[in-house]
Amino acid sequence: MKIVIIDYGAGNIQSIKFAFKRMGVEAILSDSKEEIRQADRIIFPGVGEASYAMQKLKKSGLDTVIPTLSQPVLGICLGMQLLCNSSKEGNTQGMGIFNVDVKKFEGNIKVPQIGWNNISNLKSQLFEGIPENEFMYSVHSFYAPLCAEAIATSEYGIQYASALQKNNFYGVQFHPEKSSKVGAQILSNFLNINSKK
Repeated sequence: MKIVIIDYGAGNIQSIKFAFKRMGVEAILSDSKEEIRQADRIIFPGVGEASYAMQKLKKSGLDTVIPTLSQPVLGICLGMQLLCNSSKEGNTQGMGIFNVDVKKFEGNIKVPQIGWNNISNLKSQLFEGIPENEFMYSVHSFYAPLCAEAIATSEYGIQYASALQKNNFYGVQFHPEKSSKVGAQILSNFLNINSKK
């Protein structure tokens, strides 16, 4: 199985690569459109500021490639947010795969949310064998509101979508690569998801 982690200059790519290595799986870092299209599974990571990350994707032309992919794609953290319609962070236009607009946490809560938070209302193959209310590691100031495509929720001041799915696209707001055995199980589940490619 060929697993490609999209390398576009705005991702937590090494920690994801090491997470797969710990599982005995070799993942390739690549920004090649051809290599990405030929992959069996694609990880779309993201760390940093949304508008900057989107500029990087546009510069490489990956912003038009990613939405056309037919194999399972997993967006992580900012990667998930960039798959949404838009983000309040830098008033960024997203790729429009998930029909939701990313907002900023407001009110009397500490931003960013850093640390462990539980996930609940779990749906989809991505969470097979994962008990309700398991804790995952998160670092984020922006969130996807609850929507039809939510496959997991978390609470931080408000309830929000901590994972999304539409067709072959999956997104998680938390960092499975930093979330111990449960995170590794989610990554393993992603590799085992039925593919139409």
